[in-house]
Amino acid sequence: MATERLKSVLSHITPSTSGLDAITTKNPDDVVITLAIRTPLCKAKKGGLKDTPLDGMVYKLLCEVIRKSRIDPQMVEDICLGNVSDSKAAYYVRAAALGAGFPNTTAAFSCNRFCSSGLVAVQNIANQISTGSIEIGLAVGAEHMTTGGDRLERPFYPEILQSQEACDCMQPMGQTSENVGKDFEITREMQDRYAAESYRRAEVAQKAGWFDDEIVPITVKTKDPKTGEEKTVTLTADEGPRWGTTYESLSKIRPAFMPHGDRSTGGNSSQVTDGAAAVLLMKRSRAEEMGQPILAKYVGATVAGLAPRIMGIGPSIAIPKLLTKFNISLDDCDVVELNEAFASMAVYCLRELKIDHSKMNIRGGAIALGHPLGCTGARQIVTGLSECRRQKKKILLTSMCIGTGMGMAGLFVNEQL
Repeated sequence: MATERLKSVLSHITPSTSGLDAITTKNPDDVVITLAIRTPLCKAKKGGLKDTPLDGMVYKLLCEVIRKSRIDPQMVEDICLGNVSDSKAAYYVRAAALGAGFPNTTAAFSCNRFCSSGLVAVQNIANQISTGSIEIGLAVGAEHMTTGGDRLERPFYPEILQSQEACDCMQPMGQTSENVGKDFEITREMQDRYAAESYRRAEVAQKAGWFDDEIVPITVKTKDPKTGEEKTVTLTADEGPRWGTTYESLSKIRPAFMPHGDRSTGGNSSQVTDGAAAVLLMKRSRAEEMGQPILAKYVGATVAGLAPRIMGIGPSIAIPKLLTKFNISLDDCDVVELNEAFASMAVYCLRELKIDHSKMNIRGGAIALGHPLGCTGARQIVTGLSECRRQKKKILLTSMCIGTGMGMAGLFVNEQL
């Protein structure tokens, strides 16, 4: 401990010119991740979690957090749930925490920044820890898309609609994908070929057991929609990957968002999914004192805005902003988890940022695995850190596009080398 403090003091006296050195230097005040787990991702409305509502998913995951971390629940001071479509999420996370065994002294709240809500939950907890507001906190991202939906129930206030960009915030996400395809010449073939590769990677990863250390089995009850018969099942694997998917099979799928365009389909867009992920955070000094395993260091996260009608390209704005803040480049990042909301935006970001595709979404992304809206920002951290451990890689970059025109990115240092 004394050695680490001395290094920290010296780094302030003679600061390094290398951003990479700065973010990888260990400091007692670093915010670190000691646990990162998730449920299997299940098909909405017909998969294994369809009959387990949001509070049920969160409850079961929180029980697993306590079991796997072996932490005294009384030490966790705050829990943040990232969720998009349920206005009662704050009720559910508080009740789920109490039911799982956290005491009434553990606070809880929810946050919503559309598809990046899980990452925002991590950022919220990390910021509280770094400022001394709390010592230990838990970030959760969860979405039950079987019952949820984020469509507007009415148009905006009339005076707001005098702004064209405000009007564009009402465009369905599929329409914004078609805008990206048309505006930036991302063809249907390019999108289908990208999607086929996402499916191939997910199949390889699933067959090889690469997801096993990030997924916790969840036992739930499901009902047969035809007979009403109820049975208990234990979910252990993602349901999204469709083994054997090819470009040829994807190219036969009809466009999903007519009349807005004919390039985005149910095959090259993210799947509608139920699921949850959790990330436990605390200061390095606290983790060492408690004997908690340090999986990774949270470096930071940032958000950036752009035109709502092309919201999908948000990562291309947020990633450079984040990298600039920490004086590193994409070449310094070993694993990149970029949300595949649509193949159109993934292809654009790959091309414009010149990302090495061999290190991006190595296990497939939301097209093959699914995209439970509020969950994915946290799920990417869980998956990315698992991949870093497998390859013994150090720097993880995650990024999301956000409805209404934003992008978000997060940076982490794997310490399980």
